[in-house]
Amino acid sequence: MTIEAGTIDPADTGSPPAPVPAKVYRHRLVTRIWHWTNAVTIFVMLMSGLMIFNAHPRLYWGQYGANFDHPWLQIGATGETGFLRIGSTTIETTGLLGRWTGPEGAMVNRAFPGWATIPSSYSLADARHWHLFFALVLGFGLLFYMVASLLNRHIQRDIALTRADVAPGHLWQDIKDHARLRFPKGLAALRYNPIQKMTYIAVIFVLIPLVILTGLTMSPGMNAAWGWLVDLFGGRQSARSLHFIAAAGIAAFIVVHLILVVLAGPINEVRSMITGWFRVPQEKGA
Repeated sequence: MTIEAGTIDPADTGSPPAPVPAKVYRHRLVTRIWHWTNAVTIFVMLMSGLMIFNAHPRLYWGQYGANFDHPWLQIGATGETGFLRIGSTTIETTGLLGRWTGPEGAMVNRAFPGWATIPSSYSLADARHWHLFFALVLGFGLLFYMVASLLNRHIQRDIALTRADVAPGHLWQDIKDHARLRFPKGLAALRYNPIQKMTYIAVIFVLIPLVILTGLTMSPGMNAAWGWLVDLFGGRQSARSLHFIAAAGIAAFIVVHLILVVLAGPINEVRSMITGWFRVPQEKGA
């Protein structure tokens, strides 16, 4: 049995309740296009961003930021040791960050290794080309997705939080279900749960816009056109720090998202994001 999401009629008078459909059309074309475009865009931007960070592997707060200013985060190497320093805390990271073995077996003193960056060999100019091109894809893709999702009511229908979602009892139960890796079955599997909604809201309406705006703030050309952005974020170096933190938040979301996809059933989840059709997990005994 197949049915498109949203077409289940609960008021089927004169007959028993309709069974849970085997498949539903869950993801609209706009959502699928934006998802896969972002899957490529975000990975390229994260990896090219790490290469850009390699050019000056320190983060600061405020208007300035130079080698002799005090960074709140630094990745580097001292002698034979790689390190990550956050505030006054220093963590040895030899072999992973700061100092690692290159493809030819020689030790390299650079913040992030070549396998994590685009390009893999040091080139600030090439990294900027990759980063800025896909920044345009990210920005215009977000605009297209938001307009389309408002018009087809995807945001209002599927992502917006309801009063029931934020009820303490409901929210606490959802937290416990996630902690126990209890995935919803039946019709409940067709709705975003409160934690999903909050996460998507944070990524779509906070983290992605934040990386876009802080990225613009770091551009000298945009400083001349929109000087208020520098004031909004407290200086270009503060904007750079916020840019890095927001990007790290997006990376953390991707990791958790992929783990949950694997645990929930990767074939069904990936297939639904390619074709739109989702096989509904059935309750036991259904």
